[in-house]
Amino acid sequence: MRAFIRNYSAALAVAIGLVQASPANAAEYRFSPVNQYGIKLTAEYWNPIIDYVSEKSGVKLVLKIGRTSADTTAYVLAQEVEFVFSNHLFSPEREKLGWRVTARRNAPPIRGQIVVPAESSVRDLSDLNGQEVAFAGPEALVGYKFPYAQLLSRNIDARPVFAGNMDAAFSQMFSGRVKAAGANSQLIEGYSKREGRPYRVIWTSEALHDLALMVGTNVPEADARAVTQAFVNMDKDPKGRDILVKASQAVGLPVDANFIATDGREYSAYRTFYRTVPASLR
Repeated sequence: MRAFIRNYSAALAVAIGLVQASPANAAEYRFSPVNQYGIKLTAEYWNPIIDYVSEKSGVKLVLKIGRTSADTTAYVLAQEVEFVFSNHLFSPEREKLGWRVTARRNAPPIRGQIVVPAESSVRDLSDLNGQEVAFAGPEALVGYKFPYAQLLSRNIDARPVFAGNMDAAFSQMFSGRVKAAGANSQLIEGYSKREGRPYRVIWTSEALHDLALMVGTNVPEADARAVTQAFVNMDKDPKGRDILVKASQAVGLPVDANFIATDGREYSAYRTFYRTVPASLR
């Protein structure tokens, strides 16, 4: 079994809620959200939420995240988790795995973007020809596949540098190690607010829905329904609403970013993207 973050201290591992994989039973399931931020910040956002959901639903969720977004998605593809928060599962091949959308985060639309520091001399995508561009990782749909597909469509030979998560990619860009970064618009806005780093957008995609809460085929319907209802009803309970507000503030999300029920039909733009891009990006 793949180990978690071997180089982190035991104290940090406890603090951010990392767990070793263990067999799930009817009352305990592993929950893997895509690494949108660094590991510590990802856990700071999700641990209070899943603790609340576990309490309200009577279904125990434990956080399982890897060192990078690609590692976390690998757990999902290996069927080592039962619940996910992701947009990495809408390709035709992965939809065959049977993951089902039950809810999504009700946040403003997101977009794939290519961004540069505000003071950068880069003004156009063509300025990135032959340059290094940072991305979270090869699994990042909005932050890598959408922007890189745009570069490929324009025959711009930019060299991808995979940083592991969006925050790390932005850090490389602002430090000058790379010329630009592929971004999820929600995440670069949050990073800019937290770190006080202004940026410019030199390309942006169409509007897309935020990530989806999805459940695996091996979760009994009663448990899937209880977990979904706990997520969806969070903002209607003062305690749940307070947790959402504090978690959102920690990562730079709008404070009213709650969860709403859905069957996933609004993710058609993701499915269309996979039908039109080069096979290397599927």
